[in-house]
Amino acid sequence: MTRKIGIDTGGTFTDFVVVEEGRVSVYKEPSTPDNPARAVLAGLKRLATGTTADRIVHGSTVATNALLEQKGASTALVTTRGFEDLLEIGRQTRPRIYDINVSKPPPLVPLERRFGIDERVGPHGEVLAPLREAELAGLVRRLRETRVEAIAVCFLHAYANPSHERAVVDVLNEELSAFITSSHEVLPEFREFERLSTTVVNAYVGPVMANYLSQLAEHLRPDDVRIMQSNGGLVSLHAAQRFAAQTILSGPAGGAVGGFEIGRLAGHDNLITFDMGGTSTDVGLCPGTITRTNESVVGGAPVRLPVIDIHTVGAGGGSLASRDPGGSLRVGPQSAGAEPGPVCYGLGGTKPTVTDANLYLGRLSPHHFLDGQRQLAVQQSADVIQSFAATMDLSAAEAAEGITRIA
Repeated sequence: MTRKIGIDTGGTFTDFVVVEEGRVSVYKEPSTPDNPARAVLAGLKRLATGTTADRIVHGSTVATNALLEQKGASTALVTTRGFEDLLEIGRQTRPRIYDINVSKPPPLVPLERRFGIDERVGPHGEVLAPLREAELAGLVRRLRETRVEAIAVCFLHAYANPSHERAVVDVLNEELSAFITSSHEVLPEFREFERLSTTVVNAYVGPVMANYLSQLAEHLRPDDVRIMQSNGGLVSLHAAQRFAAQTILSGPAGGAVGGFEIGRLAGHDNLITFDMGGTSTDVGLCPGTITRTNESVVGGAPVRLPVIDIHTVGAGGGSLASRDPGGSLRVGPQSAGAEPGPVCYGLGGTKPTVTDANLYLGRLSPHHFLDGQRQLAVQQSADVIQSFAATMDLSAAEAAEGITRIA
């Protein structure tokens, strides 16, 4: 019999769901933020997997976190000369029109790593300025000096005629050892800024995702593993490594798909899916179907790829309680994560979290947490809640109730 295993990596826990002969069992493993593959492989080892009888579906936040935390690969951009600044110019829209102090997030590729070369293709695919060998030689030399890990290639109107992009990619693959991606493969359609931004995102998160998935491939049969895409579909390990931008909402997409299916089986078509994890809560509106969009912004970077329309707020079980500059109670978006995690985990946490508040209010059982696998540090958690409450002139119960209400 074939076992089906679902895996979801989160900021605090890595979750496993096993379906075998009609039975469903669940298991949690503390996440390992420094190397998410360790938690996945540890959980699979605990489940005694690795045989040819296992089919694995994996939702991951590796690409998401790399983009949100600006911890992707050192990336260069190769584009048509004169369009090197398009990544910063964008569409000149201001997200907050009346905020005179608004600041745009820094581009994923700084100016010194953006290279323009002489070539030009028209909107109907006609070659207006041919690509010269001398240009390619100079480009290789400059890229070699920058020592980048990834390169995004995006030429004007390459969706109509990708010959110049293909020529550049072929040369770069021969001369350099870097993750190279081109716009005609990632997003072969017009609208130059969105195509360029999406290609850069794919290059930026590509090496991170490729390294993570290659570690999994060393211990698993790649043909037995499927990776959840942002649109709710599945791709192979190889496809996810090459087109990592398609997985930037991989984890939340799994929650929306699963929640909608459970609701449908219960006889409900109009649903709001609610997926609360350790760091964030993801909400999706499903009016009879899972809604999708082709336009999303993740970490300030526009991505024009099909994604499930999900709204995310920074309120999860590990979200930290604090006081804002005006003295009011605040929860999140900072999270205790997996290390050290909430105070009640006894791993060195010092600030109260939503989980600590729920434990103090009696909503969590200290004796049956994770099916009794983990004993909670009840007194340490209570002490932190009481200390925090004193700074706000509240009782401990009032502070704990306030934390959960705000979350």
